[in-house]
Amino acid sequence: MGFWLKKLISTFLMPLPIGILLGLVGLFYLSKAKMTQGRRWILGSMVWLFLFSYAPFANLLLYQIEHRYPALQKASPDTRYIYVLGSGHQTDKNLPITSQVNREAVVRLNEGIRLYRQLEGRAKLILSGYSGLFDPTPHALMQQELAVTLGIPAKDIIVRPEAQDTQDEAKAAKEISQGKPLILVTSAYHMPRAIQWFDHAGVSAVPAPTYHQASLKHPNYVGILSADALMKSTIAFHEFLGMLWQKIKGA
Repeated sequence: MGFWLKKLISTFLMPLPIGILLGLVGLFYLSKAKMTQGRRWILGSMVWLFLFSYAPFANLLLYQIEHRYPALQKASPDTRYIYVLGSGHQTDKNLPITSQVNREAVVRLNEGIRLYRQLEGRAKLILSGYSGLFDPTPHALMQQELAVTLGIPAKDIIVRPEAQDTQDEAKAAKEISQGKPLILVTSAYHMPRAIQWFDHAGVSAVPAPTYHQASLKHPNYVGILSADALMKSTIAFHEFLGMLWQKIKGA
């Protein structure tokens, strides 16, 4: 219950819902003929949505999170486990597995496979993730299917389909690795929070961030105001809330 409550609350604490709420408050004041207050709230709503949909601002916001850890170009030869954290999918047997697993999950898995191949069979891939609220298939099994399709031997894959969040994944990593060298693969924006959970669980993981979306050298803005920028702001918001939740839980 607590897990789903956390998900529900965080959904409404994102830039778009907050911006809409500000506008609704403004409309409420206008309906009561309180013009000054109504205009202020509506103006605040417009400024809020403009700011978080403004590509340079959103890019900078996300960049600060994504680039706390450098990319891992070469896996250490003593690595024994590569843990690829779960993302998302939608089971549909009419589609190829590459279309059932979302883009972020595909990128994470491919980064894990890239590092795995450097080690020439000396390490195992750990894949995790539960089925979600409506999907019948655990994410770990979807990633396993994709990994096997891409040529990874099933014997070199360990699945943890019961893990619901990063804290669960950190606990699974401790149980599996037993102190042996482990590489942690996840999206760059998620890496700071993931490392914090792994440290809290007593797992010393080497970060291997991937799926970078923000850049200062090549920002590649798709319009100064865009849904893409709003999505970047939303991702940053989600991570900031996650870090706050970690502090509340004492991680």
